[in-house]
Amino acid sequence: MITNKKILIVGAGGFIGGHLVRKLLNDGNTIIASDIKPREYWFQDIDEVENHYAMDMKDINNCRIVSKGVDYVFNMACNMGGMGFIENNKAECMQSVLINTNLLIASKENKVKKYFFSSSACAYNKNKQQDTFIEGLKEEDAYPADPEDGYGWEKLFSERMCRHFMEDYGIEIRIARYHNIYGPYGTYAGGREKAPAALCRKIIQAKKSNSNKIEVWGDGKQTRTFLYIDDCLEGTLRLFESNYSEPVNIGSDEQVSINQMIEIIEGISGLKKLEREYQLDKPKGVRGRSSNNDLVKEVLNWSYNIKLKDGLTKTYNWISSEMDKEGANLSRFTKS
Repeated sequence: MITNKKILIVGAGGFIGGHLVRKLLNDGNTIIASDIKPREYWFQDIDEVENHYAMDMKDINNCRIVSKGVDYVFNMACNMGGMGFIENNKAECMQSVLINTNLLIASKENKVKKYFFSSSACAYNKNKQQDTFIEGLKEEDAYPADPEDGYGWEKLFSERMCRHFMEDYGIEIRIARYHNIYGPYGTYAGGREKAPAALCRKIIQAKKSNSNKIEVWGDGKQTRTFLYIDDCLEGTLRLFESNYSEPVNIGSDEQVSINQMIEIIEGISGLKKLEREYQLDKPKGVRGRSSNNDLVKEVLNWSYNIKLKDGLTKTYNWISSEMDKEGANLSRFTKS
């Protein structure tokens, strides 16, 4: 457990960042939280921490301000969303490299002891992800480099930048390649949501409107693994406290197709099988992606605990409660 440290969390208004703020605060740390989003768009706004709203970390002066005097930095910030956003906003995704670069420079100047970078499974070579139900991606499968265009290239480049700051300046680096993190207090509408939240929302809407149809991007046969937020936090903090400085998968190896996930959520909702309207012209990403967890088990003695059905149940119930609120404004969750 990390305790009694002064910790900067960049991207604190986002999904993973918000959960991380609460966890580290509860463990007895002093937290500085920053995000480019205005206050009303933070998913979790916690008064007990030093919050910096609407602060753009692409500006190196902002990085210098918030990193001064801190022990640890967690860089959870990037301009991203679900596949629809990633495929249609490559230039915006690439600009997140400025956040990591400037934050590393500021961390070096302010003598930060340890730095965490949140990478992604999108950094993996696309040629290894052309089939459904593929073998799990091992960390070395990122090379030869051919990642997801835009967002994936930014992640892979930023990983290398972290490595060289460690080699040249002695900053301790930890890098997690996240595999589709999901759970409550995240985006579920507006275009940036990922598949678990999007499908929960669509099925809740079908239930509310007595519809028997659901729209599905692609043919539903594409596969992924999904990791619940609580497991993500445990894996992240174990990695951070370890002595391992190379990129590590933080994910589940419970690989499912989109169709299979829909069936799980239908069961949670109590609905009979909905008619699928497959939208083959929509962004759908690689054909198959799964996490190989051999390395993370070896170096961290860590594995996920929460099965997909259990995590989806918690996520479904949270989204349903949000949508039930009187005057619920779905645009509240459109910025990530």
